[in-house]
Amino acid sequence: MPAFHPFLLAVALVVEAAVGFPDALYARIRHPVVWIGALITHLDHALNQERDNFDRRKAFGVLALLVLLLTVGGVAVAVAWLCHLLPFGWLLEAVLASTLLAQRSLHEHVAAVAEGFRKGGLAGGRDAVSRVVGRNPASLDEPAVCRAAIESLAENFSDGIVAPAFWLLVGGLPGIALYKAINTADSMIGHRTPRHEAFGWAAARLDDLVNLPGSRLTALLLVAAARSQDADAASRAWQAVRRDAHRHRSPNAGWPEAAMAGALDLRLGGPRVYGNTRIEDVWLGGGRTAATPADIDAGLRLYRLACVLLGGGALVLAVFG
Repeated sequence: MPAFHPFLLAVALVVEAAVGFPDALYARIRHPVVWIGALITHLDHALNQERDNFDRRKAFGVLALLVLLLTVGGVAVAVAWLCHLLPFGWLLEAVLASTLLAQRSLHEHVAAVAEGFRKGGLAGGRDAVSRVVGRNPASLDEPAVCRAAIESLAENFSDGIVAPAFWLLVGGLPGIALYKAINTADSMIGHRTPRHEAFGWAAARLDDLVNLPGSRLTALLLVAAARSQDADAASRAWQAVRRDAHRHRSPNAGWPEAAMAGALDLRLGGPRVYGNTRIEDVWLGGGRTAATPADIDAGLRLYRLACVLLGGGALVLAVFG
C-alpha cells in the first residue's frame, strides 16, 4: 500500500536503530543478505564458466541478475502481500524491512576503529578497520586508518542506509529487497577481475544506477547535519560536493565522501592499496590528511545527526505527505 511507505520507513529506521539484527537471530537463521549471497554464489558457479568467451559470460551475467531479481522480488512481493492481510501487518512489514538497513551495525563497526586506537594503538586500529574496508591494513599509518574508517562510514551511509531507505519509500518491502539484491550482487561479482569483469558487468552497472538518488540524498543529509552543528562546516561540505564529488572514479561514492570530508575539514580518498594493488584515486575535500581518532568520533556524531534527519524526514512525509 503506497500510502504506508513513509510510515514503514520511519518505523523500520527506528526499529533497526534500536535493536539492529540480534546476534541470536543471526546464529539461528542467518541474515536475508546471507540468503541472497548464497543464491548469487550458486548462480556464479552454475553460469560463469571460464571456458566461455567474454560476450557469452556477459550474457549469462545478465541472465543471473534477472533470475536473482525475479526470485528475490517474487518472495518479497508475496511476503508483503501476506503482511497486508494481517491485522497490524504493516508493523511486521516494517520489522522485516528493518533487517535490510544497517544504521546500528555501521555505527558499531566504525566506532570500533576509534576504540581500537584507544585500547591497542595503531595495531588495534588496523585490526578494527580491516573489518570494514578491503584495503591492506598493513599499508596504513594512523591517519590512513582513520581516513579509511571515515570514508567507509560515508560510503556505507549511502549504500547501507539512505539508498535502501529510498527504495523502501518508493516500493515498500519489495523495493528495499530488490535494492539489497542488486547491491549484494555488485559487492560479490561486480568487480573488474578476470572472473567477474564480464559476468558481473550487469550487476555493477545496475548498482550504479539504483544508487544515484541515494548518494545525492546522502550528501544533502550530511550537509544539513553539518549545518545543525556549524555553518562553516556546512559550507565546506557543500563546496567539497560541488567541486569534488564528480571527480571520484565511482559515479556515486564521491558524493557522500566529499560531503563528509568537507564537514570534517579533511581530505579523503587519494591513493590506497587493495591487497598488492595500488589504486591512484583523487583527493576529496580541501582540509587535513592527518586524520585522527577524534575525527572518527566527529564523523560518527555527524552520521547520527544525519540518521535523525532521515528518520524525521520520513515521519514528516508520513504525517503530512
